[in-house]
Amino acid sequence: MGRPLGQHFLFQHSILARIAEAACPEQVGLCIEIGPGPGGLTEFLHPRARRLIAVELDPSLAASLRERYSENPSVEIVQADVLSTNLAQWGPATVCGNLPYYITSPIVEQVLAMGPALERAVFLVQKEVADRLGAGPGSRDYGYLSVATQLFCTVERLFLVKPASFRPPPKVDSAVVRLTPRPTLPVEDTKAFLRFASACFRQKRKTLRNNLSSHYAADRLVNLPEAGLRAEQLGLPELIRLFQVLNP
Repeated sequence: MGRPLGQHFLFQHSILARIAEAACPEQVGLCIEIGPGPGGLTEFLHPRARRLIAVELDPSLAASLRERYSENPSVEIVQADVLSTNLAQWGPATVCGNLPYYITSPIVEQVLAMGPALERAVFLVQKEVADRLGAGPGSRDYGYLSVATQLFCTVERLFLVKPASFRPPPKVDSAVVRLTPRPTLPVEDTKAFLRFASACFRQKRKTLRNNLSSHYAADRLVNLPEAGLRAEQLGLPELIRLFQVLNP
């Protein structure tokens, strides 16, 4: 189980305990666990939350978890696709999970879409994705996912997890990251800015002038000092400034 959905289940108790503590250093009102699988992390999360909602896609795994926690009213198992689930519907929450590698980015974007309902997120992800989430300009890992995540949250890579800690073992290292929402957002219209950022990174090797040419008139771009640069050379503050110049 797990392989068809791209999951490698973590079984090492010491690491599961560290993830739960990073997500819920003190008891939280609500924790949402994404992809609990056989429930290894669930076991460590539920004592740290007054209410735990675990969202699991696999019907058999969800049924098994429901049976295990049938006498614990604080644990609710929701059998659903997290990408089709409004995670904000349950109110402010900490979100935690061992994310399937092949859909990590869409899940992160789904969690960020919770807006003010997101109190904290702690994820176990492929190390390469962890590097992308926290990357800065000039790094080969820096891209749209870095900008989209850092617009809403500060990113901390907490620790690495080796393949031997999983069943089945993945072929790559993993890492635990913590996303902490910013108290205030650096741009008002975040949806418009993210559309702009997506256009900037549309083809990473092309200049901003080329990537933005189908969105803005040439005379708007020609005199911009940044027009000859690539998006990967600009940090979040510089991209926001450029967005504001082009969208007064």
